[in-house]
This record gives sequence, C-alpha cells and structure tokens, in this order.
Amino acid sequence: MIALFFYTEIYFAITLMSMRQGRKLVLKFQIITVGKLKEKYLKDGIAEYLKRLQRYAVVEIVEVPDEQTPDGASAAEEQQIKVKEAQRIQKYIKEDTYLIALAIEGKMFTSEQLAQHIDKLALDGKSHVTMVIGGSLGLDESILKQADLLLSFSKMTFPHQLMRLILVEQLYRSYRIIKGEPYHK
Repeated sequence: MIALFFYTEIYFAITLMSMRQGRKLVLKFQIITVGKLKEKYLKDGIAEYLKRLQRYAVVEIVEVPDEQTPDGASAAEEQQIKVKEAQRIQKYIKEDTYLIALAIEGKMFTSEQLAQHIDKLALDGKSHVTMVIGGSLGLDESILKQADLLLSFSKMTFPHQLMRLILVEQLYRSYRIIKGEPYHK
C-alpha cells in the first residue's frame, strides 16, 4: 500500500506538470472503504484494475475500521455503528473534494454515463474525487447529505468488499470509454 501510494503521488506530480502544459486535468480518486479486505481473489482483482488505471488516473484506497455488528442488533445500535464509521470516514474527506457516496438509493448510470460524468468533472477543473463505500449497514445519513452525488450500481445489495472491485473496474471502463479505446462489453 505504501509503494502504491508513493507511485501514485509521483504520477500526480507528473500529471500536474502536464496540466500546466495545456493538457486536460487528470483526476485523483480517493476510495474510502469501511472494513479490511481479507479475500485474496478480491485483492488480486483490485490490484489488477489499479495497475491498469495508472495510465489514466491516480487512485488511492483508504480502509477505515468497521464496527462489529452484534447478531440481533437493534435499530438504535445499528445507527450508532453507522455514526462511528462515519466519524472515521470523515477524517479522510478533504474539503475541496467532489464527494460520491455509494448508496442503493442513489442515481444509477450506465457505464457510458459514468464516463461522461467523470470526464465532465475533469473538464470542470475538479482535481480530487472521493468515493465512499460504507460497511455492511451502509452509510450514515451525515455522509449521504454531504455527498455531491449518491451513486447506485444496482437496486440489488452487494457485499461492500465486492463493491471495491466493481468500482475500480468501472473507473477503468470509464477511462477506456473516455479515451475511445476498446473494452469488452
């Protein structure tokens, strides 16, 4: 993780130099996720897409600890858990970022629409985008209200660990679309 962060910072510095030479802004994505990823197959898939994304954008993944949810937790206990996780998330949200919260009640895009949205952010001069994936209970209302965009990948519920892989794949797909490069459908 430290090596990835080091390389992304170098890439970001090179990108800033390119921007000053009149090229379009390259976005820096920060993906904040609740909980530690344990599954090797998910780690491998995410690492592959992060490697592919290096040509297009800077992507940093920040993991914040999750709270254990006891079996049979009451609604009040679940709310307290979401509040604690939100406080941990909040520490990493920068003031000048464009905040996207993944939420089942959010707006659904096609891959092409997501690519257009990302391209527009760059054209509008947004240099930093933070994307937040909540824990097993979802995100606290405080994060949802703060978000510039609530994004839903489906009306179905997915494990938050799997959403990391889906999200980085869609970022990669978006850049392939933006650049007019072929990618499987």
